[in-house]
Amino acid sequence: MRIAITADPYIPVPPINYGGIERIIHFLVEGLAQHGHEVILVAHKDSKVSVAHLPYTTSAAGTVAQFKNIYTLSRLKKWKPDVIHSFSRLAYLLPFLKSGIPKLMSYQREPTLTQIQKAVKIARKGTLAFTGCSNYIANQISPYAKAFTVYNGVDLQIYDYSPSVPTDAPLVFLGRIEPIKGTHTAVKAALATHKNLIIAGNIPPAHQNYFNEMVKPYLGSQISYIGPVNDHEKNELLGAAGAFLMPIAWNEPFGIVMAEALACGTPVIGYPRGAVNEVVKHGVNGYIANGFEELCQYINQWDRLSRAAARESAVENYSSDKIISDYLKIYQMLQDKTIPLFQ
Repeated sequence: MRIAITADPYIPVPPINYGGIERIIHFLVEGLAQHGHEVILVAHKDSKVSVAHLPYTTSAAGTVAQFKNIYTLSRLKKWKPDVIHSFSRLAYLLPFLKSGIPKLMSYQREPTLTQIQKAVKIARKGTLAFTGCSNYIANQISPYAKAFTVYNGVDLQIYDYSPSVPTDAPLVFLGRIEPIKGTHTAVKAALATHKNLIIAGNIPPAHQNYFNEMVKPYLGSQISYIGPVNDHEKNELLGAAGAFLMPIAWNEPFGIVMAEALACGTPVIGYPRGAVNEVVKHGVNGYIANGFEELCQYINQWDRLSRAAARESAVENYSSDKIISDYLKIYQMLQDKTIPLFQ
């Protein structure tokens, strides 16, 4: 099968530090090639992959850049793909909507339902389907188009299973440092439970003041901030943690770092927003906390959880092999026209 995969133009595939979706795209294109498929990736010019690479001419934002990126994708017509799988913007599929080429649009964030409805109306019947990175996302799309859930995942070769950690192992918060991610709540919980906390992740410029006011004053021997981490550093950080904290204040579409933590055997303790309820099986691979008091209660009980069960949940549900297999099944159904698409 000739498969074209499209990424957003902003971050290379694979990324150096931040870029969870780009990591998924990387193991997907490499895995598809290993399965014997011909693959081309449309991505940032600095991407380094073993498959064919069609680079965007710009990684800027704005209307002009968007038109340039649409033009770049239009060059796929010469490559004649059997399937186009987009992890980029739905608008970038515009040159192919009326064609008979099967198209799959994957949403890793909140979908814009009006755009989906417009695209379905324009697209040739039976050629356009969608995936969401969780039931939370896919269920929003399914009233308007055929949508599947394909969870995000991790390359298990990158993450080492740590079967045990010391009883004084630190808590870890890993993600963008901003209010909706709940960094300040993780700090507050660590102080309340007298646990050590390691914070890692990038600070978006718009949230520097948040970090300065809500995180930085508490840094010291108990709470530390180590900045962004690469895959090697992330593996070591998560593998040595007693628990990974996910005290989010928004509806998380998936949260790849949860799968990364579980792959290391590290349980996840979080609030029940978005896909957290789908990933965390309460009392098995983590805890769901309904409020701050429960968060602190469960932090004090992280050592009651089985790290083997955490790792197994990652293997069964979020391994790169499973994600590749799930996408291949959808590609085949699209190509065979066996999906009952309603448009």
